[in-house]
Amino acid sequence: MKKEKDENRLMTGKNVKEAIMHSFTKLAPVYQLRNPVMFVVYIGAILTTLEFIYNVAVLHTEPSWFIITISLWLWFTVLFANFAEAIAEGRGKAQAECLKASRRDIMSKKLATPKHRDKYTSIAANDLRMGDFVLVEAGEYIPMDGQVFDGIASVDESAITGESAPVIRESGGDHDAVTGGTRVLSDWLVVRITSNPGESYLDKMIALVEGAKRQKTPNEIALGILLAAMTIMFLLATATLLPFSIFSVNFAGHGEVISVTVVIALLVCLAPTTIGGLLSAIGIAGMNRLIQANVIATSGRAVEAAGDVNVMLLDKTGTITHGNRQAVMFYPAGGVSATELAEAAELSSLSDETPEGKSIVALARAKYGIAEREVCDLDAEFIPFSAETRLSGIKCGGKEIMKGAGDAIVRYVKGLGAEVPEDVTKQADTIARAGGTPLTVTDGKRVLGVIHLKDVVKLGIKERLAELRKMGIKSVMITGDNPLTAAAIATEAGVDDFLAQATPEAKLKYIRKMQEGGELVAMVGDGTNDAPALAQADVAVTMNSGTQAAKEAGNMVDLDSNPTKLIEIVEIGKQLLMTRGALTTFSISNDIAKYFAIIPAAFASTYPLLNKLNIMHLTSPRSAILSAVIFNALVIIFLIPVALKGVKYKPVGAAKLLRHNILVYGGGGVVVPFIGIKIIDIILKIIGAV
Repeated sequence: MKKEKDENRLMTGKNVKEAIMHSFTKLAPVYQLRNPVMFVVYIGAILTTLEFIYNVAVLHTEPSWFIITISLWLWFTVLFANFAEAIAEGRGKAQAECLKASRRDIMSKKLATPKHRDKYTSIAANDLRMGDFVLVEAGEYIPMDGQVFDGIASVDESAITGESAPVIRESGGDHDAVTGGTRVLSDWLVVRITSNPGESYLDKMIALVEGAKRQKTPNEIALGILLAAMTIMFLLATATLLPFSIFSVNFAGHGEVISVTVVIALLVCLAPTTIGGLLSAIGIAGMNRLIQANVIATSGRAVEAAGDVNVMLLDKTGTITHGNRQAVMFYPAGGVSATELAEAAELSSLSDETPEGKSIVALARAKYGIAEREVCDLDAEFIPFSAETRLSGIKCGGKEIMKGAGDAIVRYVKGLGAEVPEDVTKQADTIARAGGTPLTVTDGKRVLGVIHLKDVVKLGIKERLAELRKMGIKSVMITGDNPLTAAAIATEAGVDDFLAQATPEAKLKYIRKMQEGGELVAMVGDGTNDAPALAQADVAVTMNSGTQAAKEAGNMVDLDSNPTKLIEIVEIGKQLLMTRGALTTFSISNDIAKYFAIIPAAFASTYPLLNKLNIMHLTSPRSAILSAVIFNALVIIFLIPVALKGVKYKPVGAAKLLRHNILVYGGGGVVVPFIGIKIIDIILKIIGAV
């Protein structure tokens, strides 16, 4: 729904008016030279205009209305192509205005040294430089992109990401990056500035959506070269028609010599003007769709590569699973009731503020009806988790209830002169093999049973991965879990492969192995340990909340810091390639159809025998040419919405997609010109224009 509203807002009357104005400013020769196909149309429009003036003033050999009509429609063809690009750029500029509104003239507190928060100088954000330290307190805006050097605070990033929920930013770890223009809601932060003025992610995003730094992608350049080569080929072919027509008329002694106007019109109709006029708009619109997804790409090459990806590396935590393990079942030891185990587990977890601890309390109370009790009401001593013992628990009423990993409980119980029952050990092994995490609970020497903690797979992720499979993309789960746990979660989630106990070296080795086999690899990461693999991947998406090292290694930044965004990015890349491929197929088919539709009628005056091939029964040679030129211009206008919105994305394989494109766009490209040209011919005949 939000996306649809954004689409409507970006297609306002104001944007359309500005696009129309820019269509005329883009008529400058320097600008037209950037597009060889449309430059030929541009030159053709100039030549026919000059021919009209010369015909009126000197020659009087051909109806002036015909020449000027052809000339006007050639100008319209150029203007319509300019309009397509201008409207795409206009949508980007509208987005840029929204982003500029989030920028503020911020006064910042520059610190003399990062350790002395009371000694600062107030200066404008634009005067800050990379490496400076600033203090940002509650209610103040972060002046520039940076990393948290000290402190912890909740930050409102809604101006950048559109998400209303605040996020926690703190020094150290993988969530220390902050973005300029966001606001600190509570506490304080000391931020080390990591960009100079004009180089922040917001500045880069604005430049991208305005089109100022959009470079043509390799595929776009290759297609442009192909279209230019086809145009040159048609130019050489049509250039021979005039002298050959003169020779034929002189030799046969009858018929009419075709005019320069007809030759130019024929060249424009046969050249790939449809895709030539829309190619730039398709690329700009594709970049705009990425920006709408709140992703900054450092280059168009990365967006295009996303469309060609066939291996996708996904982190288990946060992408495939929710990341927080949840208690799902209590398994009591022999001679122990489930209620007794649940009560002990709940008691030992009352002071455990981790998601796992809270889920144990919630499960015990919900499933076994254990009454709520407050920590302050208990005469108890809580034992916090220790990395050394790997245990936590409570001393209460002469009891010492502890919970922890199986091996940690084994050591604890043995230290008290007892053993863990065999049925408890077997149950813990069963849980581990199923991909869960077993926590054993003991009351002194007496082992009460096992808690089953499970990393919950995200709802709908299996269906999304199935869609990737249909597209021919292999999904690979990356996790630090042991192979047994990884295999169980991979099976539940439906991934094609997994990499367990993944170290930075293992990730890098896996990506290189895939690339050596000719695969294009995409991955997402946010930590410093992800940087080597991100730098190696073909499409590397880093989280805005990630470390600076990860951001510098990647070629895309997700401002929402949503790990599942990688799937959407790949879909956007594929939609870009699908749109370009579909419209190219339509354009080439369209040109072939126009060739068979208009050539016989256009040259009937020179070669009367060709009248037999006039299967469309066009009114006259002039009507054939004029109808084709009008159709050639109008088809660009009709295809602009397709270029801007993109061809509807469907998760299907390459072979099926190719067949679909050939049938729909190839077949449509053949049929539509016959219908369109004939309708225009009938209209011209009715109004008496021919």
